Amino acid sequence: MSRIHAIVNPTGRDGSVGKRWRKILAQMEAAGLSVEATLTERVNHAAEIAWNLRSRYADLPADERPLVVAVGGDGTVHEVASGLRGGNLVLGIIPHGTGNDYARGHGYPMKNIAASIEILKSGTDRSCPAYRIEAFAMPAEGKYPSPTNHQWDGKPEQEGRVVRWVFLESDGGVTAQVSRRKLYQGKWIRGTSKYTYLGVRAILAAKKREMWIKIDDDDPKIDCCDMYALTTCETFGGGYKVNPGMHVGRSKGSLIIAGRLSKFQMLKLMGPLKKGKHVGKWGITQQEFTRLEIRPLDQSGNPLDQPSGKPYITQSDGEPQLQAPAIFDWHLDQLVVRGATSIPNQP
Repeated sequence: MSRIHAIVNPTGRDGSVGKRWRKILAQMEAAGLSVEATLTERVNHAAEIAWNLRSRYADLPADERPLVVAVGGDGTVHEVASGLRGGNLVLGIIPHGTGNDYARGHGYPMKNIAASIEILKSGTDRSCPAYRIEAFAMPAEGKYPSPTNHQWDGKPEQEGRVVRWVFLESDGGVTAQVSRRKLYQGKWIRGTSKYTYLGVRAILAAKKREMWIKIDDDDPKIDCCDMYALTTCETFGGGYKVNPGMHVGRSKGSLIIAGRLSKFQMLKLMGPLKKGKHVGKWGITQQEFTRLEIRPLDQSGNPLDQPSGKPYITQSDGEPQLQAPAIFDWHLDQLVVRGATSIPNQP
């Protein structure tokens, strides 16, 4: 019988995970899985649980270690992956959030628990990349504390900054403003309608912002940066495919930058555009990279080493709690994930 340690976010998908967990557990046990479960109670609790599991099983042989399964959405997966990164435990997923993009990138079905369980039993293990972000903390907002450094993320290279690892996506600009607003606006709205509501509000309030941007060894440039997104696999923001063709087997990261968009163009990006249609439109670019640095400017146009009075928010796998100056580095082989034998976009 296969051993599972499930880390369950009962508040996922507006509380539906907690309501349905008993049925999911019954399905897992009926499929022959031996399941131990821990339910999360607060922000970063899933990462703490995963870190403790990693320590508990560090010295045991592979056949005595459990598969650690994140039950929830992309935020839950991010926390569990953060705690496991660099260790010898394998991550599995029961997708049960709003987006589930990381699960989708590993071939998990979105509405078929039985098929996801089959992947947990007999799927393919892959060594996967992640981005390391070093940036400054945003203030606390509601139940979300101002971020601090965790032992599972490692220490920052520059004093005063916070480190996070991103396994799916980091974005900034207007899209990060949407995620930040989610912490205090639209709490009465459920599902994807919430993001539409918050997106419209963020876009209508958006103002142009020039930033200092340096990609790999290219010369730095100063340009407007209405939004950017870097991902490990193809994601589905706003209904269209972000970083089309990207998958966890690629040797470099993939970066989308939208430099200067009108409010009308931003609203159009929220719609269900077809694959790749956003790249090349309105100056939106996509490129491979391994290092990105973004810094705000002072009133004279010089890059700053500290945040400006107006924060440029950076989101790390759904946590909109960091701000520029920020450095993003691409790292291979950070986490082993069990997924489907065939995954999207991989030859």
